[in-house]
Amino acid sequence: MKAVFFPGCLIPIKYPHMEASVRRTLPALGIEIIDLDGLTCCPDPIFFQASDKIGWLTVAARNLCQAEEAGLDFFTICSGCTGTLSEANHLLKEDEALRERINKRLARIGKEYRGTSEVRHIVAMIREKVGVDRVRESVKRPLTGVRVALHYGCHLLKPADIMRVDDPDDPQILHQLIEAIGAEPVPHDERFLCCGKACVDPNLPLEMTGSVLKSIKKTDIDCMGLICPTCFSSFDTGQLLIARKTGEKLDVPPVYYFQLLALAQGLAPEDVGLNRHRVKPLSLFEKIGVSI
Repeated sequence: MKAVFFPGCLIPIKYPHMEASVRRTLPALGIEIIDLDGLTCCPDPIFFQASDKIGWLTVAARNLCQAEEAGLDFFTICSGCTGTLSEANHLLKEDEALRERINKRLARIGKEYRGTSEVRHIVAMIREKVGVDRVRESVKRPLTGVRVALHYGCHLLKPADIMRVDDPDDPQILHQLIEAIGAEPVPHDERFLCCGKACVDPNLPLEMTGSVLKSIKKTDIDCMGLICPTCFSSFDTGQLLIARKTGEKLDVPPVYYFQLLALAQGLAPEDVGLNRHRVKPLSLFEKIGVSI
């Protein structure tokens, strides 16, 4: 199958190893990645939308037009990008007056939003288009014995009718994908809590990050499995900030799911940037017999 890749702005600039993990693992699942020129920031689903919703919709619609012109659907690798593009698609399809208003703005650059392309987060695309069994078949080095604490984050699941990823009260997709690579998914009490990244209060983000990490510390795990670059930033860099502020060393290594898939497909940690993490999953490496 072919799908248009929407990489967003945060991952290519700050975490290119996440993008590398996607590009290196999808071919083994039978997915051909199509890159389009001219894509921009999604844009940001929180601050940009709150300050200028019409501007936010116009930029999102312009990105959607790129996929429409290619006659293909978007897949995203960031929960925030999924939220913006999915919500914009939903609003513009449902509201004819709003669609006309946005298309008047797009007409200045020769674009017209038609609503002919869909948006799927990469995990939903895999489940619906190729199947979890295909993930299992791609595994060359099962992550046997590896225990992965799950973190879904907030943007991936809600609002459910727009995101269309999973049941926000009982999600299973990350469980299934972790099991497909031979690892054991481990739930914890705060697996649905926001990482706190978007909070304006100077103290709240680290408090929320710490709450999730302390919940995970109650379990016996080798790493934390997540699917959002913003969450990754909170939990990777955030642990260092917590240690500086409180002296508490939590030592919970966050890992982007497709980095785990890459290891299971036989790639080396350096191939997908696991050596760049501030909190490295050393016990994971030990259990599967790799090193950095």
